[in-house]
Amino acid sequence: MIRANNTLFGLILLTMCAIPLALADHSLEDKKIIQWGWGTPDPKFMRDNIEQMEQMPFDGLIFHIFNAQGKNLSWELWGHQRFEIEGFQQALTDLQSTKFHRFTELFLRVNVTPGDVDWFDDAAWAVVLNNFGVAAQIAKMGGIKGFMFDTEHYKSLLFSYSQASTKNVKSFDEYQVKARQRGREWIQEINRWFPDITLLLTYGYQIAQPGALQFSKEKMQYGLLADFLDGVFDACSDNTTIIDAWEPAYNYKQPEQFKKAYDTIKVKSLEWTNSPEKYRQHIRAGFGIMMDYNSHKIPWDVNDLSKNYFSPTEFENSVRVALHASDQYVWIYTQQPRWWTNQKLPKDYIEALIKARIEK
Repeated sequence: MIRANNTLFGLILLTMCAIPLALADHSLEDKKIIQWGWGTPDPKFMRDNIEQMEQMPFDGLIFHIFNAQGKNLSWELWGHQRFEIEGFQQALTDLQSTKFHRFTELFLRVNVTPGDVDWFDDAAWAVVLNNFGVAAQIAKMGGIKGFMFDTEHYKSLLFSYSQASTKNVKSFDEYQVKARQRGREWIQEINRWFPDITLLLTYGYQIAQPGALQFSKEKMQYGLLADFLDGVFDACSDNTTIIDAWEPAYNYKQPEQFKKAYDTIKVKSLEWTNSPEKYRQHIRAGFGIMMDYNSHKIPWDVNDLSKNYFSPTEFENSVRVALHASDQYVWIYTQQPRWWTNQKLPKDYIEALIKARIEK
């Protein structure tokens, strides 16, 4: 359970009453701020603590889910272990029973882990599709918006041709065709259960492009991601929304950075996709900001806040600019500060997040 700091939460409530979240400025009133980071909650935690959680200035959050055997679905989806919906009945009951009021924007985290499935392995791919079908059923029955689809490699290099198990007998071109096919199959299975799903992508087409050193896609870690996404756009339902949530914005402080990223998502990426019409129809732009950016190198300071990468004022300004630049969503990522257990969370940052919705 959350150990509530009554003084802190009283301050939050007073501040939120003084600064309404539904603002007069039309350009911000429909924008949403969601939370993600270390200390990710599961449905049981949310059910037990939702009243206190909703005192924080978010519109929703990203969560993970465990089955009856304690397996974290988010980290095991893209592998050889097959999951069944029956194993998540308690978690689904907890999710359905939680009395959400302010938190209307909830997303289940889904990763590309363990990622040890070759694109040409039909039997293994059937397991992956089954697992994402289970996740889609949980999301739909749980009444949430959709998935935070984390395309980052944490284990196997799924989108890297150089790591493909049959690269010695199949060309990169063949892998591109197969990855696109799998993208179509993947979204079709998800849409079978959840036709109006919203997908947030941590990384989209930009990470799959050759950089300044002009590496070919064949040699890049994420060289096949664009092909997979092409398949997703090819086959997604008319009511599917896909948001490039742009994790590279973690450290952005300048309006020009957000503008360039927005243009990359909405304009430049049209040159990178082989499904441009569907891309234009379904894509939206969002941004992630890491409040304690670089805290693995520069310790997060809860006393002298000027030592942090984002001071509270800088954090407020970046979130405000991100909200203006985004089509709808801005997500706040943290590692050291924990929003739901009030660890290493100076009240100045809570106030900054609230003020970020106010025009200056």
